[in-house]
Amino acid sequence: MWWSANDRVAPKKLVAVDDRLSTAQAMRYAAQGTAMLWLGDFHNAKQILSAMDRRLAKGGGRSAAQPVVTDAEEFYRIRQARAQRSRMMSLVLVPLTFDAQSGSAIVPLSRAPQVGPAVEFGYEQRLSSGEEGAVVSLQELIGVQGAYQWFLKGVDVPALNAKIHPHYGTFLPTRHEYVDLVARAPLNNRNLAFDIGTGTGVLAAVLVNRGVKKVLGTDLSRRAVDCANDNFARLGMQGMAEAQLTSMFPAGRAPLIVCNPPWLPGSATTTLDAAVYDPGSKMLLQFLAGLPRHLTDDGEGWLILSDLAELLGLRSRQILLDAIDEAGLHVIDRLDTTPTHRRAKDSSDLLHAARSKEVTSLWRLQAKGPVPRR
Repeated sequence: MWWSANDRVAPKKLVAVDDRLSTAQAMRYAAQGTAMLWLGDFHNAKQILSAMDRRLAKGGGRSAAQPVVTDAEEFYRIRQARAQRSRMMSLVLVPLTFDAQSGSAIVPLSRAPQVGPAVEFGYEQRLSSGEEGAVVSLQELIGVQGAYQWFLKGVDVPALNAKIHPHYGTFLPTRHEYVDLVARAPLNNRNLAFDIGTGTGVLAAVLVNRGVKKVLGTDLSRRAVDCANDNFARLGMQGMAEAQLTSMFPAGRAPLIVCNPPWLPGSATTTLDAAVYDPGSKMLLQFLAGLPRHLTDDGEGWLILSDLAELLGLRSRQILLDAIDEAGLHVIDRLDTTPTHRRAKDSSDLLHAARSKEVTSLWRLQAKGPVPRR
């Protein structure tokens, strides 16, 4: 049984391998799209994966012979190289079996770690399948184990003076600048708010912390909805914050509607990509187009967005301004902040020139006039 926590498609070709596999042969199999089911020592499998990563990293840079390209072309080149690198590394697979008494997952290889709790955390939808065994990508399993540790530890959110516990597949709120914008923007009505694309629920929790009596979050991802509701319960916000599985807006109108869409236009090939990339800026444009019909009179929409897409030439500022205008909205204020994360100061980053100039903004939007009720 093929399992993927990140919705990868099952490989079509498979060979059984063990400790005799060389890195060169692993690279040849991966280049051909052939998956390798590892039946040797677990630590040796990780070493093969690391060796593949190093070789792929060396081949991912732009050579001196390549012409200078635009920031947008460089961005897409980097994305393509990373996608190819991830695809090839995902082809090293390991088996899972299940303990007859506890049902806990086990990797039946020598020197394999305990993975039961992490598998239950990341592959929870698959555990009820009734299968006796499964096969998973080693790269993905390592990622699930790391995500499980983040979940157990939690992420400190200074604006909450508390922690948010991200589930697998939800965006980690490690960039505090956009959360801080929501924490300090003028709040004129504390009766009700909508949080569109709630994710971990961090922005909804910040609004409750600021005194909003009721916050309804929405998300298309069941994992995100479960994650947000779990965090609301951990923070003692049941009854004040609730996440719903729905597209965009919940029923009714609110005096405040907040949205932090994915910041970069681009294809989202996996569930993890969907937290970062918004194909064709679809979510951004849908939010703006529907916002006036869901705001109360004199209500505000808060759009939290980085200008990194503009700096990279992926979307112009004029496209954003035109979308705001065509939706029947106008800007009443804009709060700006600069990022403090590590990559903004990393001069070795291939996109450093754009990242060093990045500005994250909270756009305060209102409808231009009366909106027909539907």
